[in-house]
Amino acid sequence: MQADLQSGKISCTSVLNKTLKTISEKKNLNVFLEVFEASAVEQAKKVDEKIKNKTAGKLAGVIVALKDNICYKGHKVSASSKILEGFESLYSSTVVERLLAQDAIIIGRTNCDEFAMGSSNENSAFGKVLNPLNEKYVPGGSSGGAAASVAADLAHVALGSDTGGSIRQPASFCGVVGFKPTYGRVSRWGLIAYASSFDQIGPITKTVEDAALVMEIIAGADEYDSTASQKPVPSYTNKSGNNGSTGSPTTKYKIAYLKDCIEANGLDPEVKKAVLNKLEEFKKQGHVVEAVDFPYLDFLVPVYYVLTTAEASSNLSRFDGVHYGYRTTKATDLESTYKKSRSEGFGKEVKRRIMLGTFVLSAGYYDAYYAKGQKVRKLLQQKTFDILKQYDFIVTPSTPGTAFEFGKNSADPIKMYLEDIFTVQANIAGVPAISVPCGNHTNGLPMGIQIMANYFEEGKLFEIASKV
Repeated sequence: MQADLQSGKISCTSVLNKTLKTISEKKNLNVFLEVFEASAVEQAKKVDEKIKNKTAGKLAGVIVALKDNICYKGHKVSASSKILEGFESLYSSTVVERLLAQDAIIIGRTNCDEFAMGSSNENSAFGKVLNPLNEKYVPGGSSGGAAASVAADLAHVALGSDTGGSIRQPASFCGVVGFKPTYGRVSRWGLIAYASSFDQIGPITKTVEDAALVMEIIAGADEYDSTASQKPVPSYTNKSGNNGSTGSPTTKYKIAYLKDCIEANGLDPEVKKAVLNKLEEFKKQGHVVEAVDFPYLDFLVPVYYVLTTAEASSNLSRFDGVHYGYRTTKATDLESTYKKSRSEGFGKEVKRRIMLGTFVLSAGYYDAYYAKGQKVRKLLQQKTFDILKQYDFIVTPSTPGTAFEFGKNSADPIKMYLEDIFTVQANIAGVPAISVPCGNHTNGLPMGIQIMANYFEEGKLFEIASKV
């Protein structure tokens, strides 16, 4: 597309108009909570001028959708929650500023599970997003709208946030590429927080190469985020092999796959077969592929929910009906203002997680749950790190099955939480991970394979992922 823009075959304005038309035609998917038509048209005109003057940036004409928890100055942001309905952002997130500096066109904000809490996009205060590949099925969550926007050609790229798989799981369900960077590789300034020691912003794209290009632009140190790494960002798109990895594109790698994941009860047999087939292909390419034990699989989800709900309970205390956001009209005093504003403003799942988090942080249970959870997190990190000392990559399925039908898991929170069983490890350990499509199920829906690498080895990850 960019080659056509540079040669003058097409213009940013024509690309944008075509996209706006597609968005209008596919309105029933409920992907966008708001389309930023006026600012997008203005940006497209500016970029067309820059292309003519040969001063355009690396993302000239690329249409980007933002998950509705990433701030863009002068535009609304609500985290798909009634409690922030109508709130307009006072500043732009660092990732948005970096995209705009490279001449991307931001098209709108995409629907998601409220405050990024969910695996199906059924928890949004503004209705569910339909999976563009089959509208009876969920698109995944929490970045369901972001993944659906790329799959349905409503944007070239979407930015999502990933706390326990919220980029990779919907990417797998929608048949696109989803990338979660190393914790601290991308600034979280301007991301509405869910669980601050887990959250990362990352791209959802059609190809691994597009994800690498976007990462090159959004990654890097940021004075506004003390948790953002100071490490320089290498070129992830340089084909000569200088992509942040130590090898050339012909390097042979050691790949571990987690036996416990492949043999897990509840793993769809077709997903298992697709992942094993890909591992066979890696072997044929000359890579070493070996099974390794990860005996802590059953601890991943409980540790994740103890720690993330604790952080959510703390982070979401600011939405109280006093500072900003929704305020009840039924209050009679200060206490009822807090109680009623939060009870009416938050959805059921968010309230469930706040209560759970408040419980694990409470005086009588802090040591039994939160403190123990932190110790087990350290153990899980160490085990992951030990494997990555011996191997370049860890491979698992992205999800236990394909997208499921609406309503199938929503009555059972535990069943829904187990959707994250393979993806939470990367967030607990802080390592980078990518989900890449690896074929279609007999039900017609896509399946994904997940690859994890060591800290800051994004370049290596893009290299191996492009071979899937």
